[in-house]
Amino acid sequence: MKLFGKWQNKEKEEQPVRQVPTFDSDGVPAPDAAIGQNRKILVVDDDLVVLKAFQMKLGAQGFKVSTATDGATAVGVAREEGPDLIVLDINFPPDVGSSGMQWDGFNTMQWMQRFRELGEIPVIIITGGDPEEFKSRALAAGAVAFFQKPINHEEFLMAIRRAIGQANTKAKTA
Repeated sequence: MKLFGKWQNKEKEEQPVRQVPTFDSDGVPAPDAAIGQNRKILVVDDDLVVLKAFQMKLGAQGFKVSTATDGATAVGVAREEGPDLIVLDINFPPDVGSSGMQWDGFNTMQWMQRFRELGEIPVIIITGGDPEEFKSRALAAGAVAFFQKPINHEEFLMAIRRAIGQANTKAKTA
């Protein structure tokens, strides 16, 4: 069966052993390290196709991926699972969410920052909207990176490496 450009046998294949990531003196994962090993990412987007694509792409890198379709659910999942990184869409339709509050990516970030255990988790903002309108606001609100959809996968993985490395450096000094 062909899956993302690679042929895979339907029989169970022996999986290669993944190494635990190594970090340089700045806390950045080594380029050859399996960055997803023992790492959790929460992806928040109202589009189920986007969520599935992130699950497949990040899962292939060894990440455990959790998803949420609205801000209120995202805060709950993040508190329960303690992800290493959050990928957060900005725009959500007015009818998404059950709390009565209009949750967008900025409101979600503000709510997460109210909880000590969530405030230090790096956030990467994604949007299908105009980057001129949102990029500076997202970075000022505390996002570590900003990407417009469709996302360049290689640049996105580099941003994840930097964000996880920065989080490791903060954890070591705390």
